[in-house]
Amino acid sequence: MKNYRIGVIGTGIMGTPIASNLLAAGHSLWVYSRTKDKADKLLKDGACWCESPGQVAAEVDIILSVVSDSPDVENVYLGSNGVCSRLKPGSLCIDMSTIDPDTAKRVGLAVQEKRCGFLDAPVSGGKNGAEAGTLSIMVGGNEADVARAKPVFEVIGKSIVHCGPVGHGQLTKLCNQIICGLNLLAISEAMVFAGKAGLDPCVMLEAVSKGAAGSWAVDNLGTRMAKRDFDPMFMIDLQQKDLRHALDTARNLKLPLPGCSLVHQLLAANQSAGEGREGTQSLVKTIERLASHNGANP
Repeated sequence: MKNYRIGVIGTGIMGTPIASNLLAAGHSLWVYSRTKDKADKLLKDGACWCESPGQVAAEVDIILSVVSDSPDVENVYLGSNGVCSRLKPGSLCIDMSTIDPDTAKRVGLAVQEKRCGFLDAPVSGGKNGAEAGTLSIMVGGNEADVARAKPVFEVIGKSIVHCGPVGHGQLTKLCNQIICGLNLLAISEAMVFAGKAGLDPCVMLEAVSKGAAGSWAVDNLGTRMAKRDFDPMFMIDLQQKDLRHALDTARNLKLPLPGCSLVHQLLAANQSAGEGREGTQSLVKTIERLASHNGANP
């Protein structure tokens, strides 16, 4: 397999395991993160540190960015020491953050003006999928750039779908987040219903998981709710950011999203309770509070 010179910008919950898998596959890696300590394990494993996104661009041929929100992506690419300040012609930039589609298009145009390729390629699968290299990758961009990125994508994901031009990866991810949010609410309500009715939530989950109600969310989020495990596979604060982008886009389309709006409001109650950095499965605690139900001691 060809050894690529790859840069990863952002070494958080998703960026670190993505970078680790690329290192394990034999690629040469350069990394940058706003907090250098978050990259310590990668540096010990052989990655090289860069002092800015621009330095990453100067060192590599393929750049992956995995940061939190639209302003972060704009700063990474368009800031004074950003990627675009030192891009080498012919480089390929792949933004794997979840951001608003208009920002993806704007950053993509800036990269293309440097005679480089750009893909918006948000992912689904959470921390576990990133660690296992089984992410679902939703890609926007031209076919030639998607083909060039495929060997990299195959290291970190099991599903790679070309969704259309730049921006369409983000639009598809917003669809994903709408579905995830409503699944999250359904499981939270079922868990509280089970507890109030005197069922063992674990037995309930076992019974429904193999039928029509079975889903990734039931298997992964429901079981964590039952165990009272609220560590983040994906943080509420980030889910709220994604749902906000979905609602903003829907507003521009003059499209009602009543279910998405409800989940957004309910998760805001978690944030008000200081739970924004917990996993999205903590939504069950908001439903419990509404029901005056102590889920820890049914």
